[in-house]
Amino acid sequence: MTARPLIGITSYLDEAAWGVWRQPAAVLPRTYLDCVSRAGGTPVLLPPQDGGVERLIGALDGLLLAGGADLDPALYGADPHPRTGRPQPQRDRWESELLAAALDRDLPVLGVCRGLQLLNVALGGDLVQHLPDESHQTLPAAYVRQEVTIRPGSRLGAVLGASARVNCYHHQAVGRIGGGLLATARSADGGVEALELPGRTFTVAVQWHPETDPRDLRLFEAFTAASCKEAAG
Repeated sequence: MTARPLIGITSYLDEAAWGVWRQPAAVLPRTYLDCVSRAGGTPVLLPPQDGGVERLIGALDGLLLAGGADLDPALYGADPHPRTGRPQPQRDRWESELLAAALDRDLPVLGVCRGLQLLNVALGGDLVQHLPDESHQTLPAAYVRQEVTIRPGSRLGAVLGASARVNCYHHQAVGRIGGGLLATARSADGGVEALELPGRTFTVAVQWHPETDPRDLRLFEAFTAASCKEAAG
């Protein structure tokens, strides 16, 4: 029996409410856990903290960079746009260190929304800090369903085919593409919707939210399959 790979998933530090309590907590939408589990992995939450990155990455079989707040524009040498969210330096630092260690080991990486932006910035790219209103994000907590065109011959194309209908919720986007990265999906307006690092075991990031479509686990299954090889090794 093949061991279920351990998939580390970055998470939020935020205020949450349950029962009679409302207090600071480490939280993550359950959909991430469900998709990883259904795809054959064992999810492990990685809330922002200080230290322990190398030991964690050494114990994990894959790293999933979840969505969340805007990155601090200072990470790519820009001043904040009026619509850019408040910086979360602890999370930015923690996830940057996790990603650097994962790339150094060629650990399978899947980035979602913020995760794609983090990958791009980590490799020297930058971001468009605010897209035209009502393009890829309209009402609060309402995903925009749109079609993306996928680059032939890409890792993503092998998983999803020539195009896909996806759920988007982002007001920022890739600007200058980071070194070595390949844009492998674009929206109708030409925006970058996916990036990958060719020649790696699995380093794929998407701007959309695949965890919100439980009917389509193909991306999670491909990521978990790559992580199974890490577990077996």
